[in-house]
Amino acid sequence: MRILSVAAIGLSGNSPKGGWSHEIKPEDSVHCLIIVRTDDGTMGVGSVFTNAGLVEAALSVLRPLVIGETAEEPSRVTEKLHQHMFWMGLGGTITHTISGIDIALWDIFGQICGQPLSRLLGGCHRSRVMAYASILMEMPDLMKERAEFYSNEGYRAIKIGWGPFGRHGDPKLDEKIVKAAREGAGDDTFLMVDAGGSDAYWPNGLNWATRTADMLKEYDVYWFEEALKPDDVDDHRALRERSPVPIAGCECLTRRQNFLPWLEKRAVDIVQPDVTKVGGISEQVQIGRMANAFGVRYIGHGWNTAIGLAADLHLASAFSTTDFVEYIGGSPYVDDITTQGWKLDSDGMLEIPQKPGLGIELDTDALQSMTTADVGRLVG
Repeated sequence: MRILSVAAIGLSGNSPKGGWSHEIKPEDSVHCLIIVRTDDGTMGVGSVFTNAGLVEAALSVLRPLVIGETAEEPSRVTEKLHQHMFWMGLGGTITHTISGIDIALWDIFGQICGQPLSRLLGGCHRSRVMAYASILMEMPDLMKERAEFYSNEGYRAIKIGWGPFGRHGDPKLDEKIVKAAREGAGDDTFLMVDAGGSDAYWPNGLNWATRTADMLKEYDVYWFEEALKPDDVDDHRALRERSPVPIAGCECLTRRQNFLPWLEKRAVDIVQPDVTKVGGISEQVQIGRMANAFGVRYIGHGWNTAIGLAADLHLASAFSTTDFVEYIGGSPYVDDITTQGWKLDSDGMLEIPQKPGLGIELDTDALQSMTTADVGRLVG
């Protein structure tokens, strides 16, 4: 079975806010799907957390290495792409785009084998996993209302991030936001805090992060994420040594080689690679295994699409210590582009898909409303 074509479907029109200082607009492109087809008509789908124009440019470089390759060996084909891209800027757009190709190839491989990816990735440690609602921070009154809404929707874990937190130079405001979220979520809900240190010109350093971590302990925060700039491994290590709450991060890193210093230095308690950026499922599996070997928990970053969420669910099933997945609250790119959608059970859990491959089916009509690409031609 050979790879016949690789195409991109850029998503726009419903892009959710990210809380960034240069805020995302609905028409902005930040997520892109990858469609891989084989010579027997099998189709696999992947996802990339990158602007569609960048993905198209990367595909123009990658296609000659992909077309004609076997579709039954996703890890080997993906590693071939990495090996041939060192001179093309490996680690940015190229690696992000390889992620989407890799996810699509794993989807095809699962369909060929007639098995869900979780089984092919090493076995099913769980059939469901807790989803945490990933929502933006707001000013205190609205923050309480938003947290209460998602708690009432059945979520037993909520992460609040970005927005005004840490950006006004007002520790009292930061605490009021967290206090409001805790009141809205209730005492029996896991509450995580994402400062968003990868935002442009993040103003805070180690001392702020240390004081903030002490404050978060008072509200039983489960982890403190991206408290510092994403390339500051030494200050992350210092923060982890001082913090009374677990420190999470590394969502901006790509490829396993870049994660190794963070693991060796014990710079985080929880490592959060993003499968739609890091190099795909093949790379995420290796990072997760490295993390486990160093005694660091692996819980993937998942601010992406339904395809990324499906991949995260399979990966969570394949790793014994990965007991959460991230779920963007209210994103059409997650909720609306598959025929089956997603539904929490009474314990706030999502089921791991059991159909072959990723185990999802695209809703072509909904998808067409979110792209300028010809979905019928690419997916139908």
